[in-house]
Amino acid sequence: MNTAALYRRRRIINFVNLGISMLAVLFGLFWLVWILWTLFAQGLSAISLSMFTQTTPPPGSAGGLANAIFGSLLMSLIAVLIGTPIGVLAGTYVAEYGRRGWLAPATRFINDILLSAPSIVIGLFVYAVYVANIQHFSGWAGTFALALIVIPVVLKTTENMLRLVPDTMREAAAALGAPQWIVISSVTLRAARSGIITGILLAVARISGETAPLLFTALNNQFWSVNMNAPMANLPVVIFQFAMSPYQDWQTLAWGGALLITLAVLTLNILARSLFAQKSSNS
Repeated sequence: MNTAALYRRRRIINFVNLGISMLAVLFGLFWLVWILWTLFAQGLSAISLSMFTQTTPPPGSAGGLANAIFGSLLMSLIAVLIGTPIGVLAGTYVAEYGRRGWLAPATRFINDILLSAPSIVIGLFVYAVYVANIQHFSGWAGTFALALIVIPVVLKTTENMLRLVPDTMREAAAALGAPQWIVISSVTLRAARSGIITGILLAVARISGETAPLLFTALNNQFWSVNMNAPMANLPVVIFQFAMSPYQDWQTLAWGGALLITLAVLTLNILARSLFAQKSSNS
């Protein structure tokens, strides 16, 4: 085969592969745009002031999602406050102290399992360990389930971001006589700060729409409640229950709640990508 024929054959193969790749992208974008269009078309009509000021109504009555929004925000906030320090400290150990020995590889392996585990399994675990022992659903149980989802995301991101920090920065700080904990806290963690914040935002986006673990832990509450030791309303479970109901007003609220979660997750993902892009450009 001469050079011209080989070149022509490669161009044909490249054109075919590029065309298939473009078709795959368009296929995926088609369904994504369709889902978003349906969500906005159905959900915008439910967005109103009453959605943020009134609690979930009985069938046939006017109401909103204020208690569910509050419950989701409260449980997510406490879950992030619990899971973030654990994830950051564990990720720091794996990246900085665990370069030798068996504990870091074992931690990394278990963390990878938790990352890929279905969230319903985590919900069942918290149900068996906590809910079954206290014999009632509670906001704390939902918080613990969400925190178990936050930890592996933050741990993995922290480890990856710290590994991107050049060893020359550690060596320069150590050459000045700084102990290792000073090097980690003042040099490596500060250098990886934007990436770690990105991981935290991604963890928040991950738990924002989780329904399965909350069905077995926090369940739901039709009324406004700040008692974390009792069943607590939350947006994902309310959306699930209202969407499955035969009542039109509940279904409308479900569409509105789904749009709220979608916008929140979209905003967090855009913010996380912006921070990561800024970090990459600065480095």
